Amino acid sequence: MPVSPAYRPDPVFPQLGREFADPVNAADFPQTILRFRNDRAAATVGLQTLTDEEWIAHFGRFEPLPGNINPPLAQRYHGHQFRSYNPDLGDGRGFTFAQMREVGTDRLLELGTKGSGETPWSRSGDGRLTLKGGVREVLATAMLEALGVPTSRSFSLIETGEELVRGDEPSPTRSSVLTRLSHSHIRFGSFQRHAFFDAPERINALIEHVVANYYPELSDASDPAAALLDAVVARVAKLAARWMAAGFVHGVLNTDNMNITGESFDYGPYRFAPYSNPNFTAAYFDQTGLYAFGRQPEAVFWNLQQLAGCFTLVTESDPLIEALNRFGPTYRDELVTAILGRLGLQPKGTEDDAAFIQTVFGALAGGGEALRWEPLFFDWFCGDAARADRSPRAEIYAHEGFQPFREAIAGYQAERPERLQHPFFANAEPEELLYDEIEAIWAPITEQDDWSAFHAKLERIETARQAWGLWAQGEGERA
Repeated sequence: MPVSPAYRPDPVFPQLGREFADPVNAADFPQTILRFRNDRAAATVGLQTLTDEEWIAHFGRFEPLPGNINPPLAQRYHGHQFRSYNPDLGDGRGFTFAQMREVGTDRLLELGTKGSGETPWSRSGDGRLTLKGGVREVLATAMLEALGVPTSRSFSLIETGEELVRGDEPSPTRSSVLTRLSHSHIRFGSFQRHAFFDAPERINALIEHVVANYYPELSDASDPAAALLDAVVARVAKLAARWMAAGFVHGVLNTDNMNITGESFDYGPYRFAPYSNPNFTAAYFDQTGLYAFGRQPEAVFWNLQQLAGCFTLVTESDPLIEALNRFGPTYRDELVTAILGRLGLQPKGTEDDAAFIQTVFGALAGGGEALRWEPLFFDWFCGDAARADRSPRAEIYAHEGFQPFREAIAGYQAERPERLQHPFFANAEPEELLYDEIEAIWAPITEQDDWSAFHAKLERIETARQAWGLWAQGEGERA
């Protein structure tokens, strides 16, 4: 059975026309070895019933899914890369492959690729993805979902049997093609392209498309552009706050790497911060620290300003400025929600919450390199001081400088404290995804083709996801 009855194709993106995307063909790979399939994600779109052979046919050779996009479409967009405008961008090694409705919610979701071959926008690139890059993205999306960050989900990873040459890893290196499940791949840069060509009619068409398919609650708005910007500001503020609570550094926050539905996606040189350091960067080429950990809220706000600039071609500036001005307060509120959620605490709904967040960041900073980012949230989950005092970091928590945090957290009630009964919290250490561990997972793959550490890590992350329970109570922002 190729698809389940729950599969409901809805390929709306092609309706936008040729000014928005180009039809392309996938590369003909010499091999298609299935390395990862996300059956939990597949079940949300009715594709979990595919056999491995059918899976490879669709996500290794990209035979069209029933009633879906054919041929695939490489999206056109521009973007600011490290704040320098680049009009030569577009899907250079990926395409939009399928769109369907999510089981149970009716949300429009789509499958997009990375490493599927050359397109008109490949420039001098080969359109391929290294296997290591695919492994890293699978791990990143699994970890971010577990930590409550709105993110694309890695749907499939297939090794493709080519030898690639890259300057940032030993070459030749193995190749892969990744398929990701997202709410949307329409980027801020998608609007920038049409603003660059002074095409307000195409900006309006794209706004209409986005509102109809991703923000239907705005369908009666008197000013669709301003209403859309306001909604995107809210979602992106939440995303930035969740990154900060997770200690996550995206690495390349260009306008073509931010989408209109506020999901984190396209993981290149990401890192999870090992400890509190606002200057921590993920990309070796980010020499000025433009996208450092502590500057991420500033970076996404700058990107929102560029999106607003596109909308000035179709509406007045004042309502756009009002929408942008809501970023700061929304981000602060979302940061409170995110940090309290990560600590398993009920908000008080007063100014005490904002003060407590500053105390949390102060405790992380005060712990220095001796206090890793993730253990603080693990040890103090649901405010259980006795459990924290039995942890390997008990000496840090007993220090006088940590006293303000202890006093502040004692004033909070636990949110769903029954979660502490999960076996995950009997461990001495939390689940993390630091650079050295990713390298240790990759080493046996490249040396012995041993995938056991990779799959074991994904199983542990899944256990952590279930234990944290951060997607409980209807919080379905993930793709």
